[in-house]
Amino acid sequence: MAQRKAAHTSRLKAVLGPTNTGKTHLAIERMCAHSSGMIGFPLRLLAREVYDKVCAIKGAQHVALITGEERIEPKNARYLLCTAEAMPVLADVAFAAIDEAQLGADRERGHVFTDRMLHARGRDETLILGSATLEPMVKALLPEAEIVSRPRFSTLSHAGAKKLSRVPPRSAIVAFSAEQVYAVAEMLRRFRGGAAVVMGALSPETRNRQVALYQNGEVDYLVATDAIGMGLNLDIDHVAFAGLSKFDGVRQRRLTTSEMAQIAGRAGRHQRDGTFGTLAGTGGHDAEFTPEEVYAIEEHRFPPLTRMFWREAEPDMSSLKSLLADLSRAPDRPELAPAPEAIDLAVLRRLSEEPDIAQTVRGQASVRRFWEACSLPDFRQHGAETHARFVARLCQDLRHGQLGGDFVARAIADLDNPGGDIDTLQMRIAAIRTWAYVAQRPDWVLAKEEMAARARAVETRLSDALHARLTERFVNRRTSVLMKKLGPDAGLLPVELVEDEVQVDGEPIGHLAGFRFRVDPQCRLADRKLLLAAAERHLPALRKSRAEALLAEEGARLSLREARILWDGEPVARLDPSRNLLIPRITLDASLDALPAELRQRIVASLEQWLASQLKALAPLHRLNAAAGEAASGPELRALLIRLVETGGILERAGSNLDKLSPEQRVRLRKLGVRVGALDLFVPDMLKPAALSAWCTLQAVRGLPHHAPVPNMPPVVATPGKALAPPGYRRLGKQAVRLDIAEKLLRAAHEARVAAKGRPFVIDPALAVSTGLATVSYAHLLRLAGFNATPARVLSKGAFGPPQPARWRWCAPRRDSAGRAAAPPVPRPDSAFAALAGLMR
Repeated sequence: MAQRKAAHTSRLKAVLGPTNTGKTHLAIERMCAHSSGMIGFPLRLLAREVYDKVCAIKGAQHVALITGEERIEPKNARYLLCTAEAMPVLADVAFAAIDEAQLGADRERGHVFTDRMLHARGRDETLILGSATLEPMVKALLPEAEIVSRPRFSTLSHAGAKKLSRVPPRSAIVAFSAEQVYAVAEMLRRFRGGAAVVMGALSPETRNRQVALYQNGEVDYLVATDAIGMGLNLDIDHVAFAGLSKFDGVRQRRLTTSEMAQIAGRAGRHQRDGTFGTLAGTGGHDAEFTPEEVYAIEEHRFPPLTRMFWREAEPDMSSLKSLLADLSRAPDRPELAPAPEAIDLAVLRRLSEEPDIAQTVRGQASVRRFWEACSLPDFRQHGAETHARFVARLCQDLRHGQLGGDFVARAIADLDNPGGDIDTLQMRIAAIRTWAYVAQRPDWVLAKEEMAARARAVETRLSDALHARLTERFVNRRTSVLMKKLGPDAGLLPVELVEDEVQVDGEPIGHLAGFRFRVDPQCRLADRKLLLAAAERHLPALRKSRAEALLAEEGARLSLREARILWDGEPVARLDPSRNLLIPRITLDASLDALPAELRQRIVASLEQWLASQLKALAPLHRLNAAAGEAASGPELRALLIRLVETGGILERAGSNLDKLSPEQRVRLRKLGVRVGALDLFVPDMLKPAALSAWCTLQAVRGLPHHAPVPNMPPVVATPGKALAPPGYRRLGKQAVRLDIAEKLLRAAHEARVAAKGRPFVIDPALAVSTGLATVSYAHLLRLAGFNATPARVLSKGAFGPPQPARWRWCAPRRDSAGRAAAPPVPRPDSAFAALAGLMR
């Protein structure tokens, strides 16, 4: 078996496990941690979803989307999100991953995933993601790979058979033919208000729109083929199988347990448990799981893969005969099996038998171009014979060079017709995807960018039309209630709260977000007042029950954002300044004004108790505040403590009047936990993330500008532009150093000064380098503390050796009229000090 030379990798890992284990999320995190990377996905839809996520993290200018029908490739792209077929295997990237690698056992596409698993590598790290059934293949084909097993985050349990009328909301019903999908969706429209439809034949845009119908709660049911089994992460609580067999392109067969688990695993999200079962009452052929299948799915125990399909990925292109021979050659390893004849090879074999075509394909370049045309995917699903005729016409047009822009534009324009039924629109979308694929080839089409943009625009219009047809047919949108016959008395309309949704006679009219009622914007204008009046008549009771729930939870769902207290993300109170800076006053939101006074007082007391627990990290400031009120502190110390409280326990030493304190007051200051540094006075406990976060809340209450605290508080952070330094840090040019680290560095410098006994001394920069502080920033810090460098003597001409280190002297920092340290002098560009600064950099 000829194998491509794989790029060297320092780390190869196989992450295996069932659905809902966070494998794809792990791959995204690992890729974003590297300077470059690529991931190959089984679906264009999944590649697009991850592309949007990575763009939000790294910026669209650094991320590329590469699929057969769509290519977004910025000039500076360093992160590639691809379908497996479009994956540039030999790309020089630091990280590489292949998702759902167990698809190497798929009859149609398996050889592609096998090749990517064997050859796609990153310089530093490579991940192979897949089912646990892949483990024997990884051990056999990639013995150097580290295997990591991941457990499912939630439990998946069998719920038995249910009639369609008893299937709970937030469920997906899975069928295995278009006719069965339409039949189930039609029944749900009649009896449950409608369902979203997801099938493999839909375009990614249409699938996204249908999924949004379900995710947004417009419908509570999703009817789908096994297309949801891979890549679609939805809020599904239950998966019901309408059948347990499918046609796999060769025969009708029962699903394997791993296929059942892949689909059933869509139930449950993250740590929320899910259930699966079958539909009952469909006739005499109700599908049922066997006890062995239930056990295998619940316990994630499946037969391991014993082979993967393989096909030569770099065949000999010298002639059609050698190309066919290489593509038909069997692998030389027992773990690999020859791939069944896929549509591209079937088309190649069919056209190679026609003398008029075969005699025109001569030479390596011609054979390669012919094979690329035969590899055009059969989006229309017409079969090898019909697809071969289309490819033959394409090859004939390409024989004389690139396709003209007018020719491609006409073909695209012929499909730009949003009229017709569901099946007609599906056929047009499949055809336009074919032309979108053709337009992505720069060696096939003139004006590639323009033609690709036209094809995408037409696909979007057709997808919108198909979504509208599906919604019109399978979703019953009632925008008015049926209780108008009761007359103008809206109080007779039954109003209930389902989760956060306010329903009148079962029809959603708005949401109760926190304690605020928001009318559904889709209600008719003529019905708006009627429905709002019905809701307002019952909202006091609903709000009162919510208030009781808030009190019973004891702050479980409360959070702080700036100067507001939120409950489930909705404001319930704001924080206002009070006489005590450290204890803000709580003012309830206006949406709680309708509650009884006694209940409002209880809520305020509960919120005050919760807020105290959130601000408990400010205990060091409370101690300083208490000491400031004691007569024993003396006026000088009291003034200093008040300033420390007002600045969050952090104060520049210059201008702090520290020199006016007596020795006894200095001892008292130290006992209160205040550290006197060379440049700053600070309370070490106030440098902790929790304390800084609480202090930023107080700053927001006072309406003062502030910088959000840095997570985990590293020793050094970057400070681009003219932004404020994060709290707890001292800015040094383009970097900021944490105050306690700055003090540690300056203490080490003073120890070197003392050891030198008045002579010039050398400061070892190792400690500063270990914190991540740049040389120029370290020099800035030393100059602020009064250290000045003496430039090293330049080696004479012809002399060699390491440069002499700079020698330092110390003198007390100069002060301005306000007592602040003067800014360090900037050396002239032609001076020796400027040369020294260059050497230090």
